Amino acid sequence: MTKVTFNNYQYTRPDVEQMRKKMQTLLNEFSKADSKDKQNQLIAAINEHRSEFDSMWNLAHIRHTIDTNDEAYEKENDFFNDNLPKFQLIINEYYKCLVNSDYKDELKGYWGQQLFRIAEMTSKTVSDEIVDDLALENKLGSDYGKLCASAKIDFEGKEYNLAGLQPFMQSNDRAVREKAYKAFWNFFAENMEQFDEIYDKQVKVRHAMATKLGYKNFVEMGYDRMLRSDYRREQVAQFRDAVLKYIVPFATELRKRQVKRIGVDRLKAYDVGYHFKTGNPTPKGSPEWIVQKGKKMYNELSPETGNFFSFMLDRDLLDLVNKKGKAGGGYCTYISKEKSPFIFSNFNGTSHDIDVLTHEAGHAFQVFESRNYELPEYNWPTYEACEIHSMSMEFFTWPWMDEFFENDTTKYKYSHLASAILFIPYGVCVDEFQHWVYDNPEASAEERRAAWSDLEKKYLPHLDYDGIPYLENGGMWQKQGHIFQMPFYYIDYTLAQICAVQFWAKAQENKEASFEDYLRLCRAGGTRSFLELVDFANLESPFKHETIKNAVESIKTYLDNIDDLKL
Repeated sequence: MTKVTFNNYQYTRPDVEQMRKKMQTLLNEFSKADSKDKQNQLIAAINEHRSEFDSMWNLAHIRHTIDTNDEAYEKENDFFNDNLPKFQLIINEYYKCLVNSDYKDELKGYWGQQLFRIAEMTSKTVSDEIVDDLALENKLGSDYGKLCASAKIDFEGKEYNLAGLQPFMQSNDRAVREKAYKAFWNFFAENMEQFDEIYDKQVKVRHAMATKLGYKNFVEMGYDRMLRSDYRREQVAQFRDAVLKYIVPFATELRKRQVKRIGVDRLKAYDVGYHFKTGNPTPKGSPEWIVQKGKKMYNELSPETGNFFSFMLDRDLLDLVNKKGKAGGGYCTYISKEKSPFIFSNFNGTSHDIDVLTHEAGHAFQVFESRNYELPEYNWPTYEACEIHSMSMEFFTWPWMDEFFENDTTKYKYSHLASAILFIPYGVCVDEFQHWVYDNPEASAEERRAAWSDLEKKYLPHLDYDGIPYLENGGMWQKQGHIFQMPFYYIDYTLAQICAVQFWAKAQENKEASFEDYLRLCRAGGTRSFLELVDFANLESPFKHETIKNAVESIKTYLDNIDDLKL
């Protein structure tokens, strides 16, 4: 019997027109159904078709990102860019049927309120008149990914992609760091006009879609697409204010400590990722060694995580190592037909390899625990809740960090925890920039860069680009793929980080109770809204200023007890 692995998961291009006809028949039956039970039977049939399409889409996406030079899967990726909006229209019709069902109250009682929140918000963001716009938006997102993946950078006599330069950007030799940093950003500077053109087209098409659907601009449409039912831009603005008040000063203090620790007169941008004069912590073995250590770690963390990681390894559901032609970044996705999470990353020999393994495994573990929900809407929660699972898993695996870092474990924990708080000002900077962009859709590329520079001064006052024109003129945001490919998906990380820090703090006192809350959160999947899930996990809302203040204090107390000058 052939072993079932990712490589033999069968891909077949969906026949969208045939699927549309089948779905329309089911939806007609749904509208005429004479009972809740009959409608539930039809929901199951509809979701079976959805699973087929979604699984083929994910398989094509994964195989395309593993090798962007594979012409066959590039064509399949193009197919989905064109046809995904058509399928979204079909799902939108289903959502309208749900919202208008004669048995809506009974269905709510059976499935819960969250399904109907999703249906109502999604149905506002899709219509026939924007199908071509959605296809163009998808294509432009792929264009950005391909442009980043095309990087071929000559450095020290060899050719590297963007991920391959990362170890040199953390070198103990400041001259090497500077040279690698400039080589990295030179790629973006040389392609600035292409990045500008892609983004300008994205902003224009998103604004056009929003106005066609009756929104003032893309901001509110973006929030609806992100399914933010608990909060809107006003609450996010208040959160950013709290970050400015409580976190930016602490981050500035941590940067000053870093200056002393690494022995420089002034922190340059190419020093920011260099944390210790004796070198950054790095995993002490090969990618294969890391995976085996990971297996041991997840077996010991809990029976549930052990079972999950064995499933991932048995089915080859991890593609972790950086290679030529591979798309950048890391992600976790889910192939529903096979009930299989999939982890994609670009290992490069830095501590980020361990961060990615634990972060993306947090996502994968959650959806693995939620894989048996009948509704695909409940396999995942909304994005900011998803990031709680990933960021918290980074902390729950702390007791095993000595397996990966050996004598550098204290270094790793210090930099990991400090980086958790240092990231948040950058995260809100990205968020406020996107609000500015979509509030000003006619702004020029130069005006966008100026807006970014102003926000850097506000949230990231330590930055010194050492005379690099591209960065000094506000180009740094162009490396952030979320801005191009998933608009408004970024504040999510900062909200989740405040929640993850709470799990970390609780685990210092009672590891078992804290993990039990985490496991309950993972198993809840997407059955609740973000703030309902936060409450369900016994966490405090990150929108409360007191929650942010407490998170800062708990991290400060821990870091102050480490003599970082000796690391």
